[in-house]
Amino acid sequence: MTVRHLNQIELAARWNISHRTLERWRWSGEGPRFIKIGGRVVYRLEDVEEFEAVQLCKSTADKPALKSA
Repeated sequence: MTVRHLNQIELAARWNISHRTLERWRWSGEGPRFIKIGGRVVYRLEDVEEFEAVQLCKSTADKPALKSA
């Protein structure tokens, strides 16, 4: 099984957000889990998809669980 990874720029493009937002989320403990090897940060695709599933809402009244574990 091959594990797919996204770098910060690829994930920012996937979600159409700034890569700086991902940096801030890492600092504050928000966002998906990540792997840091040396100075390089990558996100496993399975962790990104899990984070997206937790954020799924049916209405604006729904509050997604803030999960970073």
